[in-house]
Amino acid sequence: MAAVSILVSGKVQGVWFRKYTLEKALQLGVYGTVRNLDSGEVYIEAKGSEEQLKALEKWCWQGSPQSKVRDVETMPIADFETPTFRIVE
Repeated sequence: MAAVSILVSGKVQGVWFRKYTLEKALQLGVYGTVRNLDSGEVYIEAKGSEEQLKALEKWCWQGSPQSKVRDVETMPIADFETPTFRIVE
């Protein structure tokens, strides 16, 4: 398993981006969290196989139906423990 952070910028808050990210992550079998940042970006920490994480990153460029993604930055991070994927308020 690998772990990454994904920073998504653009019109990604107030457009159900976190909800759709949760649904996609659960569909892919990815573990982690998604949260809004004060900067207007969405921050994801995800853990899964390389294939699962690539699929999540690719999905982030599409995002929720009303989002307008400008950029997606992915960085490897240290492994972490979490039992599922969840939205952090």
